[in-house]
Amino acid sequence: MQTVPAKSILSPYREYGWFASNYTANLYRGCPHACIYCDSRSACYGIDDFSVVRAKENALGVLERELSKKKRKGTILTGAMSDPYNPFERDQELTRGFLQLADRYRFGVVAITKSDLVCRDADLFAAIGAHSPAAVNITITAADDVLAKKIEPHVPRSSDRFHAIETLSAEDIVCGVILLPVLPFITDTKENISAIVSRAAEAGAAFVYAEKHFAVSLRDRQRAYFYDRLDAYFPGLRERYEREFGDQYWCGSPDTGLWDFFARECEAAGILWRHEEIDSLLSRQATDTQSTLFSP
Repeated sequence: MQTVPAKSILSPYREYGWFASNYTANLYRGCPHACIYCDSRSACYGIDDFSVVRAKENALGVLERELSKKKRKGTILTGAMSDPYNPFERDQELTRGFLQLADRYRFGVVAITKSDLVCRDADLFAAIGAHSPAAVNITITAADDVLAKKIEPHVPRSSDRFHAIETLSAEDIVCGVILLPVLPFITDTKENISAIVSRAAEAGAAFVYAEKHFAVSLRDRQRAYFYDRLDAYFPGLRERYEREFGDQYWCGSPDTGLWDFFARECEAAGILWRHEEIDSLLSRQATDTQSTLFSP
């Protein structure tokens, strides 16, 4: 692991971001998961060799200074660019330190991860949830462990991720599954979608978040890496992508009925799937918490 200078950790306030968040914070740059589809490899992000993890120097000191000066409380999203629970976090504990600061300064947190290491910090998510929104979103793109290993080589097994949801949900921590991206001709099957929804519900997840186009984004360095991995693990599939999508940015599933199928599966499982309902869940959590805090 390397380090990089950091003048700031916390983004400017925004009224309403992804998962009802108001700020973003990333204490690491880069990721060792080697997911074949990762958009963060794209040149627009300016990160050379995204597989190298770089911790931000004095990240917790910088973050505490920023949080202590913020007059507007809100929910902080972490994990949008790189996984806050990469393997180095086990020893570095930057994400744990971030959660401690969020709790101390009364900010909410929504974390996105692919690692069951998040269970280590269940105590802090529970503490934050006592005064502010707190949620853990775990990305699962393939229910089958063998297939997941091909497309997400260095990520904990999908079965371990479902178990993490079960563990956190048992502690009354709001959990959801992020079903992004969906890879045409690989994970865009009814069997895979159904298995993810049903196992998420069984584990206690409150929702499954997906995008209606059921697609993967491909551009420049990301596309080159993705096609190289297709050649290695799915021979012949690269040519099909080139025929179907050319240089398109969004490469969506040809199964136009998949979204309706997904919606029906979620309804049957009793799990949220509409974006407005997912955001409302977190917003209600904030409202309910504030009412408890300030009621006479």
